[in-house]
Amino acid sequence: MNSHSRISSVSAVARAPKVAIAMKPVEAAGSAQTSGLKAVLRQTKYVISENPITGFAFGLFILLAVAAIFGPWIVPYDPLASNTAQALKPPSWQFWFGTDQLGRDIFSRVVVATRLDMTIAVTSVALVFALGGISGIAAGYFGGWIDIVVSRLADMIMAFPLFVLAMGIVAALGNTVTNIVIATAIINYPLYARIARAEANVRREAGFVMAARLSGNSEWRILFTQILPNVMPIMVVQMSLTMGYAVLNAAGLSFIGLGVRPPTPEWGIMVADGAGYIVSGEWWIALFPGLALMLAVFCFNLLGDGLRDIVDPQRRT
Repeated sequence: MNSHSRISSVSAVARAPKVAIAMKPVEAAGSAQTSGLKAVLRQTKYVISENPITGFAFGLFILLAVAAIFGPWIVPYDPLASNTAQALKPPSWQFWFGTDQLGRDIFSRVVVATRLDMTIAVTSVALVFALGGISGIAAGYFGGWIDIVVSRLADMIMAFPLFVLAMGIVAALGNTVTNIVIATAIINYPLYARIARAEANVRREAGFVMAARLSGNSEWRILFTQILPNVMPIMVVQMSLTMGYAVLNAAGLSFIGLGVRPPTPEWGIMVADGAGYIVSGEWWIALFPGLALMLAVFCFNLLGDGLRDIVDPQRRT
């Protein structure tokens, strides 16, 4: 081997450890992310297996999701088709939940209505998180005039009875699904803004925020990359609880005639339609939509406790 080849070999060997050393941080970061995901999955499995109520809530949530996604294709009858010859039939093998005053299958209507109610709940919660959560975090982190504006806006909304305020908004804008979502997001704004503001106010002087600031990150970058991820656990739990209230709010507006318009299948409308028939003995018209509404709200309330146990690092074993 000539001298040039020996020099090249020595140089390659000398460079090899440096390449290996340079790869170690990347491998360590990937390993840390994989380890964090495994920890969350392990905690989720532990919470569901050790707490039957939480397992029931997750199972019920999956059932609601399946009904919302695949409901129109799995129901035995057309939820809008009326048949007066089959009107007011009690529950049977042919009609599991009976029929209403127009001969429509109540089971099909209850299943199909899941999509609309879940859509209202998810959309309104996403909207209020984008508005209330982000503005609350900005108010708690920056303070000043942003804090004053957000706090006074929340106080102004809280000065009204919330359901009455929702009624007024829908009555003024029109009883459409979009306006129901807007009204539900507005009445929930103070809750999200205050929680996010309090959490951001506590963390704005934390060590990791100071380190990010000294590293040259802008204030808005710190807000979205440092403050927001640390506020998310408590916000996720609040989002689950608010979804139950959003379903109740939509059903309540429909019950009094300010929500979704007939003949669209919706739990509140169906309960309102069946309320007048309870006295005459046709109890199933209002019972089964009411049970679906109750189970949905019950599911989201229980799901909030389970999510708290999963996302809160202090509760991990």
